[in-house]
Amino acid sequence: MVSHKTTRRNLLKTVGIAAGAGLAASYLGACARKEDTKPAAAGGTAQEMASQQSSGTSGELTPDLIDKAHETVVKQFPAKTEGEGCLPLEPKIDGDVKVFELTCKEVDWEVKPGIKIKAWTYNGTVPGPLLRFKEGDKVRIVIKNELPESTSLHLHDLRVPNKFDGVTYVTNPPIKPGETQVYEFVATAPGSHMYHSHHNAYEQITRGLAGGIIVDPKDGRNYGETQDIMILLNDGALGYTINGKQFPATKPIVAKKGEIVRLRLMNTGQLYHPFHLHGLPMKIVEIDGFPLANPWMCDTISLNPGNRYDAIVKADNPGVWAFHCHVLTHAESPQGMHSMVTVFIVQE
Repeated sequence: MVSHKTTRRNLLKTVGIAAGAGLAASYLGACARKEDTKPAAAGGTAQEMASQQSSGTSGELTPDLIDKAHETVVKQFPAKTEGEGCLPLEPKIDGDVKVFELTCKEVDWEVKPGIKIKAWTYNGTVPGPLLRFKEGDKVRIVIKNELPESTSLHLHDLRVPNKFDGVTYVTNPPIKPGETQVYEFVATAPGSHMYHSHHNAYEQITRGLAGGIIVDPKDGRNYGETQDIMILLNDGALGYTINGKQFPATKPIVAKKGEIVRLRLMNTGQLYHPFHLHGLPMKIVEIDGFPLANPWMCDTISLNPGNRYDAIVKADNPGVWAFHCHVLTHAESPQGMHSMVTVFIVQE
C-alpha cells in the first residue's frame, strides 16, 4: 500500500504501546488460536468470516477479556506476513510499446500471521501488480494462464478495442489452462482503474484475481500529492482484505505533517464497503477516473463494487488515526479489530 521505513518497534512507540509488551491472558491466547483455525481460514466465504469474527458475546467473554483481546491485536500491528501485493510492475520495452507480462497462478497467500489460504493470483501476489503508464502510451499485456480452469482479463473502464474487453464468449474466448492471450491498445483514459477476471468472476476475483491500473494524464495534472497510494478492497475466500491482507497484517499509511496524500480507493469485491477515516477529512477529486468539477469533502466514502474514488488528504493533524470499513462486521468484534482496518499516521 505504501513504501516506508517505519519499523514495527517505532510504530508501536508512535501508537504509545511498548514494543516488548506480553500477550494477554493464556485463556485469551487460546481463544485467538481457536479462532484462527476456524474453517474460513482454510478458504471460507466472506459471510463465514463475518460470522466467525463477530462470534462471541459479553456472556462468553468477560468485559476484561474483551478489553485484553482488543489490546492484544493492536499490539500485533503491523504484523509481518509473507507476500505483498500492488507493487509496481516494470514493463519491458519493445520499440515504442510498453509490455506487461502477467501469469495467473495459485499460491498459498498469508492474509494474517500464520493463516495461509489458497489464492488465485497475477504474478503470485494479491492484489496483482500495479500497472502504470501514461495517456498516449502504446501498451501490450501478455497474460498466461497456469490455473486449473479457464480465465480472462478485463481492463475495468479502460477504453480498448472491443476485441480486448475480456468478457468470455461476448468479446473473447476464454484463456484455457496453459494458454496465453495478448492485449494491445493505446492508453486514452487517464485516471485510476482496475483489472480483473471476467470468467467465473464471483470465484476468481474474490480469490485474488484483481489488480490496479494508473493511467497518468499526458498534461501532468495532479493535486500536489507527495504520496500516491493505491488501496484495493476485496471480500470472499480470503476474507475482508485491504491490499490482500487482514488486520493486524494491513499496512499503515505514514506521512509527515504537511504532506498531501492521494488515496486511490477501489472496491474489487462483491460487497459495499463504506470507508471511514478518523481525524483527517478527505477531498474527493475523481470518481471512476473522471475528475470532478466540484470536489467535495467527507470522512466516509461509500465504495460500491466496481467503484474507484481518488481522495486527497492533507496530513495536518498529528496522531494515529483509524481508517476502516464502517460495516462493523468487517472491522471489529469482541475479539478486537480485524480484517478491513488500518491506520493513517501523521508524524510531527
